[in-house]
Amino acid sequence: MTLKPGAVALVAEDEPLVRMEAADVLGDAGFDVLEASTTPAALAYLEVHPEITLLFTDVVMPGPIDGLALAHEVRRRWPGVKIIIASGRITPDPAQLPDGARFLEKPYSANGLARVVRELGLRLATE
Repeated sequence: MTLKPGAVALVAEDEPLVRMEAADVLGDAGFDVLEASTTPAALAYLEVHPEITLLFTDVVMPGPIDGLALAHEVRRRWPGVKIIIASGRITPDPAQLPDGARFLEKPYSANGLARVVRELGLRLATE
């Protein structure tokens, strides 16, 4: 899958600096980027932005559900959305991930995030 003009990534991360860094990397890759600091905010974006192509979420997130539960909800309600789950505290068992989702351990590099985006079948604007 090649990024379509206007492809949108949603970054769900409660740490502002980490969220900004992920948003910068995905923006440099060609995505328009939305940012959410809680899981309810992320779900609200998904409900009104059907153009979202990629969800990047931290596991430990404030809200009634964590990032892993958010990822499962996204897989159930928006099956076409690619999912990257990141954490520096928890390494989920692959069986805990939604189908097709990828896990990225923190700290990660910009190149590492770009590699996982490519592994999901998304070609970057910089390629």
